[in-house]
Amino acid sequence: MKHVPKRWVKTVALLAAVSILASCALPRSGPNKREIFAGSVMREGDAFVISVNDRVTRATAVVPALGFTEQFRNASVLGSDTIRPGDTLGLTIWENVDDGLLVAETANATALEEVQVDGSGFIFVPYAGRIRAAGNSPEAVRRIITSKLADQTPDPQVEVRRLAGDGSTVSLVGAVGGQGVYAIERPTRTLAAMLARAGGITIQPEIAQISVIRGQQTERIWFQDLYDNPGFDIALRGGDKILVEEDTRSFTALGATGAQARVPFESQTLSAVEAIAQVGGLVPTAADPTGVFIFRNEPAEIANQVLGRSDLVGAQRMVYVLDLTQPNGMFMARDFVIRDQDTLYVTEAPYAQWSKTISALTGSLSAVSTLATTSTALQGSGG
Repeated sequence: MKHVPKRWVKTVALLAAVSILASCALPRSGPNKREIFAGSVMREGDAFVISVNDRVTRATAVVPALGFTEQFRNASVLGSDTIRPGDTLGLTIWENVDDGLLVAETANATALEEVQVDGSGFIFVPYAGRIRAAGNSPEAVRRIITSKLADQTPDPQVEVRRLAGDGSTVSLVGAVGGQGVYAIERPTRTLAAMLARAGGITIQPEIAQISVIRGQQTERIWFQDLYDNPGFDIALRGGDKILVEEDTRSFTALGATGAQARVPFESQTLSAVEAIAQVGGLVPTAADPTGVFIFRNEPAEIANQVLGRSDLVGAQRMVYVLDLTQPNGMFMARDFVIRDQDTLYVTEAPYAQWSKTISALTGSLSAVSTLATTSTALQGSGG
């Protein structure tokens, strides 16, 4: 076998290693800054790449507005004694004669324990007939029955009690202490009181949303706003459905961050700094603080305002760039609002890529050394 100099083996192996590294991409968590900027409409892509400043921050600071309309807020509180279709009444009638219309000889009173108010709002009382109950108070119904019976029995005494029925109830579901159907009574005629009756909410108040479904209309507020703004403590109506659920908004974190995941919002508003902190911050050994990107499909009206134009139609792909190393970079990140479905991406620092290259070369050179040693051993053995 012809002798091959050891230095030639090393040279050939090194050239081969460099060639492999040049032709193969090193492992990384995503695109670098240069590749992202290449996606700009100014180059070869279809996204608008925008550096964040005060004007951009103000234009994009859109937070979902939740609240009740005037129709809900201006509705008056139901009278606790107002009778409605579906309610149940308790009646007791006393007669001042030994042989009365309704009272047996050995008794001085008769009780009609449960009289259901029908769908039309009427009840039936023997000898008094069909009486309109819905919309009246128990006192008004008492006077009507007394007047009807007075012509047939002397000085009748009537008591009318409004019992809990299904005519004035609301249903509570979701993240409350006790889901179920609750009657609207004197202490629970408003939303906050009814939530308290159901045991309160069982999720973080900062991310709790309350939906009130009334007929075909659905309106929603933040739980905190219910107590910050007394006007949102609306009067309830029979048949209302109340749903308590978590905020469903989220963003996705990728790149050189402490965690790469889909992350739910933990507050009504979320800044870029808070989003970064929520996923464990930037990776100290890999992150590039000059390359913090937010990818978003922006509505046309906001995109036009950000870009200072008016011709864009439809959602636009926007890439917002934050440079945390700038004198006011942290303030910009603190003021920039993250929105639902945003993608937060942090690029790797050039040093991290360089370290990967050095590590790959070092591993390749170790292989070269092993190859040279093996070659020398083979030559020494006469192979």
